[in-house]
Amino acid sequence: MTKWTGRALAAALLLVSSLGAEVRSLTILHTNDLHARLTKLENGRGGFAALAAVIRRERANCQDCILLNAGDLAQGSPVSTIFHGQPVFDIANLFGYSAATLGNHDFDYGWMETRSFIRTANYPIVTANIVGADGRLFTPKPYVILTVNGLRVGVIGAMTEELRTLSTPKLMEEWHTVPVIETARKYAAELRDRTDLIVLLGHINGAEENQFLTLAPEIPVLVTGHIHTGLEQEVTRGGRILVRVKGYGEELGRLELKVDTEKKTPVSWTWKRIPVDDRRIEPAPDVAAQVKRWEAEVTKRVDQPLAVSKRKFDHAGVKRLIEQAMRDETGADFAFINQGGVRDIVPKGQLLVRNIWNIMPFDNRVVFGKFKGRDLPPAVRGERKVDPDREYTVAVTDFTAANQDAQEQLQTKNLEFSGDGGLLRDLLLDWFRKKQVID
Repeated sequence: MTKWTGRALAAALLLVSSLGAEVRSLTILHTNDLHARLTKLENGRGGFAALAAVIRRERANCQDCILLNAGDLAQGSPVSTIFHGQPVFDIANLFGYSAATLGNHDFDYGWMETRSFIRTANYPIVTANIVGADGRLFTPKPYVILTVNGLRVGVIGAMTEELRTLSTPKLMEEWHTVPVIETARKYAAELRDRTDLIVLLGHINGAEENQFLTLAPEIPVLVTGHIHTGLEQEVTRGGRILVRVKGYGEELGRLELKVDTEKKTPVSWTWKRIPVDDRRIEPAPDVAAQVKRWEAEVTKRVDQPLAVSKRKFDHAGVKRLIEQAMRDETGADFAFINQGGVRDIVPKGQLLVRNIWNIMPFDNRVVFGKFKGRDLPPAVRGERKVDPDREYTVAVTDFTAANQDAQEQLQTKNLEFSGDGGLLRDLLLDWFRKKQVID
């Protein structure tokens, strides 16, 4: 540092002090949408043991760090599906989260299991806008105040208002979301005098992210999940910041802030996405041991040869395979699955039973019904010509049947699917096994 630079910095600090303001640093490490992917992905990224190692490296000698998770810790692997998510929360306790919020898939085993997750977590789980019929909160608290490096950081949890259409109704029963922006702003006002910075930890969609940036100036930092693709760089608007990393544990986010404690807002920031790759870091032994333990519980069931794929199928290609399987196995004329229900690719080469569990971790059932050609939406009939007066059999999942009006591609109402074709995952396993070769 030069003499003049040093003098300028001293003068600036003196001016800040004279104005009564204080600038303190805060580092937010963050994850989202881990989806129970305990082991690394096909691309070599991720895995809970490697993620834990990256977290610990980034936290080492960091006096101003907090670690947040933006929802969907459960659902997405055989371990989670078979044991209803509990082992995933047990292992995640080793990460050292400071706070987390819930994701829609954390409700996939029913709300009572979600309550069990909250009890299992050794860190606070907060969501402000999931309530019962009488207005009581689903989580113990809507927010938590974390103290780090002399800063009081208020973390408000938030769930997308789409929750109703992202869950099978019977899993939620009397619980529902209230307006997310309005509710978060209400709690931000409550936190204003008790904190130096407010952070929204939200499992929200893109439109809701944009609304927060536009309509909630009192919440200057947004750490979000739900959109698995992550951001290439932070989004900023009017001094507010939004960050989100890739799902499935491929990345850890690191947001470094300088916070003006008088204005209660960041004055500067840097954000980076840190790859999680066990070729670059030694996986955490304690987490690796837990992953190995639980994977051993399911390996005999899912690591069995199933079929061979002559090529790789992306998510859109897998959707077509699933619909073909539903038609072939039920005898239906048409089949439909929502694209969001396809959770993985089909790789080229030897396929295991595990691949099907990864594609379809949900316990969704196949249901079917008969409908006139005139009642079939374009997303179901595709380019095939139909006789408007003829009856056709249509197969869908029970999730789709329960949320017809919310399916963007479907946009149907009141179609009754009375036939039951069993678990979709079992149907897919039977179909792949019969096919032997997928091309």
